[in-house]
Amino acid sequence: MSEANQKQAVLLIAHGSPDRVEEIPEFLRNVTGGRPLPDAVIEEIKHRYGLIGCSPLTCHTMDQADGVRRELEIPVYVGMRNWKPFIGDTVKQMAADGVTLAVAICLAPQNSRTSVGLYKKALLGESGEAPFAIDFVEHWHDNRLLIRAFAEKFREGWKHACHETGAKVPVIFTAHSVPQRTIADGDPYETQARETAALVAEAVGLSFGDWNFAFQSQGMSGGAWLGPTVEETFVGLKEKGHTSVFLQPIGFVCDHVEILYDIDIAFRKFAEEHGMRLWRAESLNHSATFAAAVADVARTRLGLVASSSLQA
Repeated sequence: MSEANQKQAVLLIAHGSPDRVEEIPEFLRNVTGGRPLPDAVIEEIKHRYGLIGCSPLTCHTMDQADGVRRELEIPVYVGMRNWKPFIGDTVKQMAADGVTLAVAICLAPQNSRTSVGLYKKALLGESGEAPFAIDFVEHWHDNRLLIRAFAEKFREGWKHACHETGAKVPVIFTAHSVPQRTIADGDPYETQARETAALVAEAVGLSFGDWNFAFQSQGMSGGAWLGPTVEETFVGLKEKGHTSVFLQPIGFVCDHVEILYDIDIAFRKFAEEHGMRLWRAESLNHSATFAAAVADVARTRLGLVASSSLQA
């Protein structure tokens, strides 16, 4: 099929999140592939979701897709691995709409087999094929516009924190933890997460001694998870005489339970118990620069002509 006859599209893929607390058990069965979890774990997760009302992940992802659509002026679809709209259902809709070529971009910029790898498997299914051609983006953790988007949010929040305290507030960049065995098997996730952090730090002019890196949201399953943890890093900063800390998540691209509960509730409480104040950067959510970053990745893969002023 010639390029002129192709119907191109973008597929954004994310983890997914239930709309209501009552849907948590079904959602968790999707996450674990049907493997049962202890009742205590299920109740704890329901408790966390309940404290934040609900996760806005789906709404933010749909809004981000709208932003990318405006940038590219081609169809942009959303598929979730663990909740509606499921990846498989979205792929069927794309096929029905006549899509012949799609760029699939995971809204997890750093590649891990525990996230991006599972998304790819869900996308291609058991057959390893799709009803149309798919260009799957393995990672985009170092995209210049992604770095710019994080840097914009960082500057806004960190400036306020430093003004409030009257001093330079130490920074912790964070990303979701993964099992240590994943990294031991050669997974690139840790390296890519740290590279994203270093690029953002460079973009905002932080010197090496001004920032730290930690992994958050370690799982409740057995086995060792990748560290250092945020809590350990808090304690280390306190021992150096710091009374404030600023968090910049670089592994998440919108608000959801890992931000609204893990950081805003659990980490803030931990900080207060240790006599520290906690700030964080706003999530990318509706950032026009972030939409331009995703569009930039898709545009490069599809060979489209740039039109946004943000490309400069």
